[in-house]
Amino acid sequence: MAAGSSYVSAAGSAGPLRRPAPDAGAWLAELAASPLIVVLRARHASEYAPVMEALLEGGVRHVELTLSTAGVLEALGDLVRQYGADARIGVGTVTDAVSAGTLIGAGAGFLVTPVMSVEVVATATAAGIPVVPGGLTPTELYAGWQAGAPAVKVFPASLVGPGYVSQLRGPFPDIQVIPSGGIGTEEADAWLRAGALAVGMGGPLVQDAFAGGSLAGLKERSRKLVAAVAAARGSGTGQ
Repeated sequence: MAAGSSYVSAAGSAGPLRRPAPDAGAWLAELAASPLIVVLRARHASEYAPVMEALLEGGVRHVELTLSTAGVLEALGDLVRQYGADARIGVGTVTDAVSAGTLIGAGAGFLVTPVMSVEVVATATAAGIPVVPGGLTPTELYAGWQAGAPAVKVFPASLVGPGYVSQLRGPFPDIQVIPSGGIGTEEADAWLRAGALAVGMGGPLVQDAFAGGSLAGLKERSRKLVAAVAAARGSGTGQ
């Protein structure tokens, strides 16, 4: 479709055509099967490997590294080569198109933003990489969705609660929502039953694993949470 192409809405008004990244369909299917994205924030990327191993052994299939962690860009390629066969590894806290392009070149399997940046969405979509832009208001979330993101991130999710997803689905019945920020392990299933595509979670699951805490404990928490979200997906309204 040529640049500047438009569609005609049901109301007859022209608007920009949604063009999700080519890889988006496969990624959405992966999330439907395993609706949990674990967000990892560490002091340095050199701390990631043992924690990622515990998560993957616990059944986690989507890991979001964070650009705010020192050394992520340098370590990303090696982490993808080492663990990419067992999980899709993405990067979050991406706020500009230059960083997005660099991370895509380094092997990021998806990108996540804490803000609504249509430039990041455009960069990822053009490269065929799924992207989840963040926002809180309906205006912000719809802007990212209309820009071509396969899903949008409600952030910080703890400010609104699971009912917000069903409220969004009223005016935007097709929008795919991934809540993140302040979600506890006991609350993840409620978000999925409310219609979320997946949930993003960090500290409540990881706890003290980056500070010498038990990796066996992390593995067991992961197994329980993976089972809980799978059960919620099976009984909920999410797609």
